[in-house]
Amino acid sequence: MSAGLIDLAQAAGIAPRWQDYRGDWHDVSHHTLRAILAALGLPADTPADIEHSHQKLALTAARLPPLLTAALEEAITLPVHGPYELILESGTIRTGVAENGVLPGIGVVGYHTLEIAGQTTVVAVAPPRAYTVADAAPGTRPWALAVQLYALRRPGDGGLGDFRALEDLVGPAARLGAAGIAISPVHAQFSADPDRFSPYSPSSRIQLNVLHAGIDLPDHPDDEAAPLVDWPQAGRLRLSALRAAFKAATPETLAALADFRAIEGSALETHATFEALHASQFGQDHTLWHWRNWPQELQDPDSPAVRRFAFLNAEDVRLHAYMQWIANQGLRRAQEAARAAGMPIGIIADLAVGADSGGSHCWSRQAETLIGMTVGAPPDLLSTQGQSWGLAAFSPSGLRGHGYRAFIEMLRHAMRHAGGVRIDHALGLGRLWVVPDGASARDGAYLAFPLQDMLRLIALESTRHRTIVLGEDLGTIPDGFQDRLAGAGVLGMRVMWFEKRHGLFTDPAAWTPCAAALTSTHDLPTVAGWWAGRDLEWRTKLNLAGGPENQAREDAERPADRNALWAAFQYSGAATGPAPPPDAGAEVADAAARHMGRAACDLVLLPIEDALALTEQPNLPGTMDDAHPNWRRRLPGPAAKLLDDPRVAARLAGLNRARTTG
Repeated sequence: MSAGLIDLAQAAGIAPRWQDYRGDWHDVSHHTLRAILAALGLPADTPADIEHSHQKLALTAARLPPLLTAALEEAITLPVHGPYELILESGTIRTGVAENGVLPGIGVVGYHTLEIAGQTTVVAVAPPRAYTVADAAPGTRPWALAVQLYALRRPGDGGLGDFRALEDLVGPAARLGAAGIAISPVHAQFSADPDRFSPYSPSSRIQLNVLHAGIDLPDHPDDEAAPLVDWPQAGRLRLSALRAAFKAATPETLAALADFRAIEGSALETHATFEALHASQFGQDHTLWHWRNWPQELQDPDSPAVRRFAFLNAEDVRLHAYMQWIANQGLRRAQEAARAAGMPIGIIADLAVGADSGGSHCWSRQAETLIGMTVGAPPDLLSTQGQSWGLAAFSPSGLRGHGYRAFIEMLRHAMRHAGGVRIDHALGLGRLWVVPDGASARDGAYLAFPLQDMLRLIALESTRHRTIVLGEDLGTIPDGFQDRLAGAGVLGMRVMWFEKRHGLFTDPAAWTPCAAALTSTHDLPTVAGWWAGRDLEWRTKLNLAGGPENQAREDAERPADRNALWAAFQYSGAATGPAPPPDAGAEVADAAARHMGRAACDLVLLPIEDALALTEQPNLPGTMDDAHPNWRRRLPGPAAKLLDDPRVAARLAGLNRARTTG
């Protein structure tokens, strides 16, 4: 039984052992293996279950999947053989014989239809690599700003950043030399529950957060001046304004909305129906927040009960479609403004690693989702108990079994109004740490994902949309993973804080070219904050250091670390003279910007907090909002004038010179 269970787990892509940050190996419990196998549709409670699940895997392997990926002009090995008909995307028909199951290479990029041995599949032929920075901005070494969208300000915003504020920012940034602006995730949240607002825990990654739709709320100037976003209040104000605008819609507006719904099709209709259903269920009983707690007939988006609800509540469904339309218009206009201002890349969207299991994406794509699992990370030096992020991920077998429909759909929605896409926790393209619901984070296992297929689909969609792709490759990185990303034209991320060797910060001129260089990320200290020790203050205040001894050691190490960082700045030519005092964060931010400019990386992403020399970071992992204001900090001025300060403009000019002069 034990050996059979482990064999089945390995055949399904589950690693029965894992290695921690110290190099020690751990066995995954049989309970965890069975739970993950069950989520993959492979029961393993008895020897008979295991045998049946093995047979199921063998039967699947013997048939053509709904979609195959292939490299350009490389032969394709099939599980079947014989005469075939290949219908290219252009409509051209080719015929031949796949001897011994080998299909000749296809020299045309695209989605082609193959018929062979009574079976039909789609062959997705990918280009050699994704659309790159060199494609977008040939002959240059571009840089971009990274911005938390909710943090932006504009008059009449009611206390929450939106796409109109983003549109205000692109012109000034472009004039200072920025090639793009990377934004925080703008995925759809839960309109019925504005108390939920983490951008990395969305309801759907294929729809937008309608709270970022540009709509004026001029009667609430006090909210505009607040240092923090009051998400529940701002959300309710925005939704109320959007409902009022919908009620006042003209016939021309409603006709344009109808066109939008026709183009968007079932993906939009399903999400809009979910939003209306969620409001109905959650509104009458707060225990019905998660769709798995709804009446059985409402848990299936294709059920007659759901169709009846959508029919009887057609106006509510149309309202949610309208809000998506307004949000889409706003993001599209921001990207158009970025391109009009001369940005060769423009908006860089952020694609979260997963979605809330109670959201519309999981409800509508249940067969392609790991139901009953959450994504996280095994124990490491910073999180000794491991991490459970409360997010649902795609099922690798569900993706294969449905022709990667949900993955392709997600990529297309992320890329359609963007010149770039950042994939959060890109390690998940190869493997994810998954934890059964209710288990501790350390009681998980690594589940393999079809990395080659996913990278090929990314390359194909990226070239079609002319969108660069960044992959967050931070954490415990499997051997060869970063080479695979680079080979596919996906930029990795080189963060200054992590680029150290033997206790010394390395020269950015030696960093990996196929990457984006960053001073910091939203989860890490800002340059000025780190220099002042603000991060250490937070760790002390919230008992995050792991005890007084660790805290004392961290405090004692910071002066030496400051000297090491300043020495790196001096070596790169970004700074001269002695290291400034802890309260001279602006001077250090100046040097850090120039330091990043000298990076060998194809792209530099400078967080706007470091462009403005701010001391507070947007998010402090492992904390709740009542302890640290995660995802709530607002920037100190209106987006249209945020970069006007001479010191800020000079800082960005230093970065721009470093990128343009080498």
